[in-house]
Order: sequence, then structure tokens, then C-alpha cells
Amino acid sequence: MATREELAMIRGARAGDAAAQLALGTRYLFGGGGLPQSLTTALHWLDRAAHQGESAAWMLIGNHIPFETVRRSAKPLSYLVWYEHALDAGVLPAGLVFASLVLETKPEPEPEPEPNLEPTSASDSALRNKALQALQVAAQAGIADAQWLLAQQASMASRGSAPAGPLTPPAAGPEETPLVWAGRAADGGVAQAQQVLAEHAWAASDWKGFLHRALPLARSLIDGSMHIIAEDAPDVLKAMAQRMAATDVTLLSRTAQALYGTAHADVVLMQRCWELAAYAGDRAAQLALGLWLARIDLDGARAASVPGSAHYKKAIFWLTQAGEQGSDEAWFALSRIYLKAEFSQRSLPDARRYLEQAAEMGHCAAQLECGSSAWRNRREAISNDVRAAYWLQKAAAQGSRESLLLLSKVATPATPAPWALAAQRQLTRDLIAAHPFLAARIELAALFGLSRAEALLIDLDLADCGHCLQVDIRAQNARSKRRLILLQTTEELQALHRIKRVFEDVDLGPDGPEGNYRQRQYRLRALVGTAGVA
Repeated sequence: MATREELAMIRGARAGDAAAQLALGTRYLFGGGGLPQSLTTALHWLDRAAHQGESAAWMLIGNHIPFETVRRSAKPLSYLVWYEHALDAGVLPAGLVFASLVLETKPEPEPEPEPNLEPTSASDSALRNKALQALQVAAQAGIADAQWLLAQQASMASRGSAPAGPLTPPAAGPEETPLVWAGRAADGGVAQAQQVLAEHAWAASDWKGFLHRALPLARSLIDGSMHIIAEDAPDVLKAMAQRMAATDVTLLSRTAQALYGTAHADVVLMQRCWELAAYAGDRAAQLALGLWLARIDLDGARAASVPGSAHYKKAIFWLTQAGEQGSDEAWFALSRIYLKAEFSQRSLPDARRYLEQAAEMGHCAAQLECGSSAWRNRREAISNDVRAAYWLQKAAAQGSRESLLLLSKVATPATPAPWALAAQRQLTRDLIAAHPFLAARIELAALFGLSRAEALLIDLDLADCGHCLQVDIRAQNARSKRRLILLQTTEELQALHRIKRVFEDVDLGPDGPEGNYRQRQYRLRALVGTAGVA
């Protein structure tokens, strides 16, 4: 509650007494008596006193009212004049706020110029130059916030994104680059500067430099949650982590990753960083934490550099979280865990299911293993070689030489059949129109290297597997062998689909328009003569 003296001071200030306004503003500035400290209220009364000629008022504003308080006001630029007066009087903090107001605050709309008056762009440029010079002086005096703002302005100027105009930037030595100023600001404790420098070091793969800037920030974030981690309250920790800024979450995840590759790393800090980032939903942290807890690497092998025993249940939880966010590596790691003999819940069906999930999402090693497994078990199901060709094609497309070698055993590429090419040369437009089915079968053989029997008997609806042709006519020709032909190009797929359309809604059996096998052979010989002999 305000004292009698303060009540009299308030009445006088409201009545317009400059001395009372100065005294009341000073009381709110520092607090005390019956009035709380309030920088916003102090600025209001000191501004009113300064308008009445109280020089001590603008000196107090320049020395003690920070930019954050001014920025929250309705008209920040209305206070610019007081900071300029304080700057001219040699107050360094006033120079920082003056520069911030000029360089960072959006200018207020100017009134329409009166006739016969020159534009004021020159004065605006002079104001900006004065702000930059004040900023340079404050930065050289060691004010960390000034160093950070100067680094931002220098970076904008180097990118050519500074406001246009006849500006004269303050002279800077060759050592005063944006990175140098940002480094000084970071050393002075400006968290944003530390964050930016950490990101710069990460992009440059400078792990030592990254950890130098990131570790203090990561430790401050971890220290704020240590009591929750100690209490083992995952729900509370998750709620806290999800309120973190995205940049802080990324910083924690990267810090743990950089520590992982460092000799004699702080293992406890590393795991805490991963945990907090993982609870915040960072996929990379969830994957890394799952691998760490399982004591395995991305290939599923035992990580020799990781001490201690594995915690598979916790690892499965985090790897599942990462997998549900689209990490194929997480599903592959889960498949390796469920294969481990020491895991109490070892399950081959679960391992196979996770392996196929990883393969479907594009994991090359999972695709190779799916293809190899299907090929090894081809005798168990007739379609296993088709599945093997599918997965091996996927892995080979990603550059897997092992997949390419195995694929050559599973299926053959499409190569033209000489007999079909010779037969095609004898087909005229009239013959094609008169015998569309036979002409389509000859074209199919010419494209994919079918024998005469295969071309005459193949059922494309059954043969087309999307990625390969399954050529199997053993039911009509016992001497033939089942084989697979790869479909590798867009042109091959388009040609196959075009030929399939010829046989749509057509009975391909012996009672259909093409007749039985003997009739088809006779028609082929009659149409192309000896060229149609295989």
C-alpha cells in the first residue's frame, strides 16, 4: 500500500508537476516503499517528466529502461528522442536501445508531406548511421546484446539484405566479422548467439566447435528437468518436453549425437539429452535412444563402444515411436532385436513383420534380406521367387551389388526373341487387323524373349506381376519350365499394358476365339511361314 508521501507524489504527478513525475517514475523504476517495481509504469512517468524538461528523467530512461520494455509499448519510437539524448551524454546502454529502436522496430506511418517540402530520406539514413555507430561503440565496450545485434546487422549487410539507402556502416577491422561479433556475444551469455553459432558449426561438421557452443545450452535445459527425470515421471516429462521450442529440441538431439562420437563423453548427459528430445517427439533422438538402450548400431550388430547391458523393452518403446514417425531404420532395428536369443520375448514372426515394414519404407538392407529369404524358401511357396525378385529389384535400384548378383539368379532381363522379330517383319497392316491376337502375341515375344510355345499359351492376367512376368505354361506344355522375366523400364510396362488391353474380356482357353494350342500353331505357320519356327 502506498504511503502518504507516495500518495502525495501520485497526486502531484497526475496534476502535471514535473518534479513529482520524476520522483514517481524513479520510485517505480527501483521499487521501494509502498510501490512495486514496474518498468512500464516508470517509463510512463519518466517520459512525462522528460517532456517537461527534466534531464534527469531521460538519463534514467537511457540508463535503466531496456529495449524489451520499450518494444511492448504502443508507440516505441516515441521514446527514441530520450535515448538519443542519453547517448549524446555518453550513456552506453542508451546507445544499445537507441540502435535497437532504429534498426529493429518497424517505422510508424509518416504523415503526408506538405507541398514544397523535401523528402526526409536523408535524415532517416543519418539516423541509421548514428544507430550503427552507437552499436559499434557499445559492442566494443563489451555489451553482449550490442555485439549480437551488430553481428546480425553485419550479416544482413554481407547478404545484401540491409535496407537500401546512402548508409555509411561503421568502420570495422578485418577481424570484426559477423561470426566474430556473434562469438563475443555468445561468450557474453547471449543464448540466441550461442544457438546460431552451434547451428553454424553443425552445418560445417565442426563437432568440437558445435559442442563448445551447444553444451552450455543443453546443460541448462537438462538442469531444468533433472528433478522430473529423477522422480521417473514420464508423463510430466513428456508434457514439459512438448512445450520446448523446436530449436531447443533439435539442439538436444544434436548434442547427444555429437557426444556419442566423442571419446570420454559424458554418457549421463548424452542419454538425458536424447530422453528429453525423444519425449518432445524428435524422431532422430527416439531412434538414437532406442539403439543406445539396445546396445546395437544401425546394422543391428552389437555396438562395441557402448558399455553396459541392453534394455530391450525400453529400446522397443522408443524404436516403435521413431518407426511410427517414418523411420525405416527403427523398424529394421526392431527386427534385429526380436531375433536376439537373449531377448526374453524373441519372436521370429515379429522380426519378419518389422523387417517387411522397413523394406516397404525403402530400407536397402531390409529389402535385400527379404529378397534373400524369399529366394531361400522358394520351394515352400511357388510365389516366393516372385517376392524375391520384387525385393531384390528394390534393393538393386539403391545400388546394392549383392542384390544385383542374386537377382540375376532369380530372373532374367527382357531380351528380344529372334524368331518373333523375324515374324514381325512379315506382318502387314492387313494381317495385323485380321489376326489381332496372334499379332499381339508375336509382339509380346519380340519384346520379352518368349519362345513360340510361351508366346502362344501365356495368360497375361496371370503372368503380369507388376515388376516381372511369370512365364508358366506347364499346364498346357509339360516340357516347358517356369521362369521370371524382369520388367525394368517404363516402355516395357507401357507395352505390356497395351498388349493386355487386346485380350480384355476374351476367353483365352481352347474354347475361345484363338482355339487350342494346335490351332494356334497352325495359324502362326500359315501367317508367317518358316519365320515363325522357333
